[in-house]
Amino acid sequence: MNKLKLLDQYINEAKHLVFFGGAGVSTASGLKDFRSADGLYHEKFLYSPEEVLSHSFFMKNTEYFYQFYKKNLNSLSASPNICHQYLAKLEKNNQLKAIITQNIDGLHQKSGSKNVIELHGTIMNNYCMNCGSKMRASEVFSANGVPRCNCGGIIKPDVVLYEEPLDEDVIDMAIKEIKQADVLIVAGTSLVVYPASSFVHYFHGKHLIIINKDTTPMDGVADLVIHEDIKEVFQYLDKNRNTKK
Repeated sequence: MNKLKLLDQYINEAKHLVFFGGAGVSTASGLKDFRSADGLYHEKFLYSPEEVLSHSFFMKNTEYFYQFYKKNLNSLSASPNICHQYLAKLEKNNQLKAIITQNIDGLHQKSGSKNVIELHGTIMNNYCMNCGSKMRASEVFSANGVPRCNCGGIIKPDVVLYEEPLDEDVIDMAIKEIKQADVLIVAGTSLVVYPASSFVHYFHGKHLIIINKDTTPMDGVADLVIHEDIKEVFQYLDKNRNTKK
């Protein structure tokens, strides 16, 4: 049996299927990932993306942070791709119990998924650091320079920057889902960003599946490893799902 047929079989046999995704899930929507050959970390900037997207940089060089952020992390015009759409169908059919994502683009929700655990927050939520008032993402991205609240305070995206801890409640939810899963699909992530990458170690279910173009540190312990384009993998799954109806 080829790997894609086996993947389809594992999905259909799962009692508690959980999906854990990274930046590679959204590349088919036209968004750049970070560590691949075409990713942001291989482009030339005045400062490295890791430095710009850190808490200390945001606090001391907010204007440059927003120049980078608005240019490179604006996903408002992006549309969900076949991966987001297929997962939304699985959840609607009660086959998929949860999506755990490292992405901040909101595309899973845009495709209709409900139980989405966002480890690194989302660009959709923004708040004033002075009074706590909320601001819509569209207002943040259309603002001239640094977006500010009516009170004069600086608006901060509700995303987890480098040097910032993940939300403890979000961590607990993610680990709980992974512990309950009998099948865990890990896709589009290099599994090198700590602490999110460590969550996979909580999985003690039946099948660990990794779908990623490049190798990951967990390939050796996975039951199924697919080094193919995520878009093509999910196109196959979706086509096969529709054929079986």
